[in-house]
Amino acid sequence: MIRNSKSRGYLVSSMALVLAGATLVGAFATTASATKPKKHKKPAPIGVVKVETPPSANLTETGSTLLYPLWNIWSPAYQSQYSNVNITTGGTGSGTGIADAASGTVNVGSSDAYLSSSVLATTPTLMNIPLAISYQIIAYNIPGVTAHLNLSGLVLSQIYQGKITNWNDPAIAAMNPGITLPNLPIVALHRSDGSGDTFIFTQYLSRQDPTWANSVSYGTTVAFPSIPNALGENGNGGMVSGCAATKGCIAYVGVSYQAQVLGDGLTYAKLKNGDGQFVMPTPTAALKEATVYQNQTPANETISMINGRVNGGYPIVNYEYAIVNQNQADANTAKAVRSLLEWAIDPKQGNSSQYLSQVNFVALPLKVVDKSLKQIQKIK
Repeated sequence: MIRNSKSRGYLVSSMALVLAGATLVGAFATTASATKPKKHKKPAPIGVVKVETPPSANLTETGSTLLYPLWNIWSPAYQSQYSNVNITTGGTGSGTGIADAASGTVNVGSSDAYLSSSVLATTPTLMNIPLAISYQIIAYNIPGVTAHLNLSGLVLSQIYQGKITNWNDPAIAAMNPGITLPNLPIVALHRSDGSGDTFIFTQYLSRQDPTWANSVSYGTTVAFPSIPNALGENGNGGMVSGCAATKGCIAYVGVSYQAQVLGDGLTYAKLKNGDGQFVMPTPTAALKEATVYQNQTPANETISMINGRVNGGYPIVNYEYAIVNQNQADANTAKAVRSLLEWAIDPKQGNSSQYLSQVNFVALPLKVVDKSLKQIQKIK
């Protein structure tokens, strides 16, 4: 009996040890599972664009005359890779580009201006997608003066309000010591059509002159003050040719027309920026300005980069936008539009210096490329 009792005790003890061991193994396994490092997905490199292969399609684009020269470079280059896509382009002004994209008349509207809240209220499925960075030059025709004059937004505002009427005005002379300015009337040219160039120019005036901001403000069309020496022109081409034909003129012109400005014997100004410096319009100065705004650019990419307090930054800089409706006519058209815009923003394709340098544009920062890509992927 004693032996049996011992045997039962032995069995009970063994079972206890087995159960305890199992508990320890389970606890170890749980701990090991909890402490095992998780594999993290590598973040996708920024600025990498995979261009979709498009189906056969006929696409239409119209709008900004500033972006028009680039579209005329982009379109044949894209079509050389994707010959099954036909692209029709037009330079009709940013206002028309926005209106035609909103109405569905075109697949892509081009604009130097972002969408207004009123347009978005009417067509909430519209998007403004940056394709590149541009800037504006202030050209003038002063016989005998080839220097790059210093000009500010305040002086330009007073010229367009008729408060400064001659090139030898003390306010201009004070900014340009050592330069002999003639007693020549100033003729202020402005765009008569709906224009993104008007939008960014009047933003600059508004930022540097509160009087302009309160009385005229900014927009693709504004009620320019009625002054004796004023001329209205259509398109950037009209601004350049009109200024070339008018002694004493001043005109705001998109940088893609810089070669035409110089070829017609005009000169352009150094502009006062938000930091108080007079800066030449160059790709380097435009990039300095735009780079500061890359982290501030929201998901919908609606932002003004005008008159920033940027050391060495040129003050009239803007995104060149594709205005696109998220909802296209059919899936094939949507895919072709996505492909075209992906190609345009790809740093190895449309956003390379091979194309942008021909019109003095600046490539999008890689962070902005990613934001544009996310918007493009919404097109259905």
